[in-house]
Amino acid sequence: MAFEALAEAAERWCARTPFQLIAAEETERRMDFYAEPGVSFYVLCPEAPCGDNFHVWSESEDCLPFLQLAQDYISSCGKKTLHEILEKVFKSFRPLLGLPDVDDDAFEEYNADVEEEEPEADHQQMGVSQQ
Repeated sequence: MAFEALAEAAERWCARTPFQLIAAEETERRMDFYAEPGVSFYVLCPEAPCGDNFHVWSESEDCLPFLQLAQDYISSCGKKTLHEILEKVFKSFRPLLGLPDVDDDAFEEYNADVEEEEPEADHQQMGVSQQ
């Protein structure tokens, strides 16, 4: 994807998050993001669609540990879009931004498995019909 299109996608993402796109350097294919209170990171975009993955990093010692979730996501199998990566970064930084955690993927997947195995409605109906 052309860098200009990636920068436009980043701007759209920023419009609904606390982050601002503070720099977009086409020669380095780098986008820098910032949100109060001092949360910053950057994304390096791959040149070819089938080439390298995106890369996420922060020059802030306070922010860097929070990027582990996004970095693990990027290195996992399959191609990722810029939007998917920015969403993981946003989720990772929620505690630093003073926002509550929302929908933990692992918790959702676990609950989905439990719900499929034991539908409570069936058990309640069985109990009622036996009385």
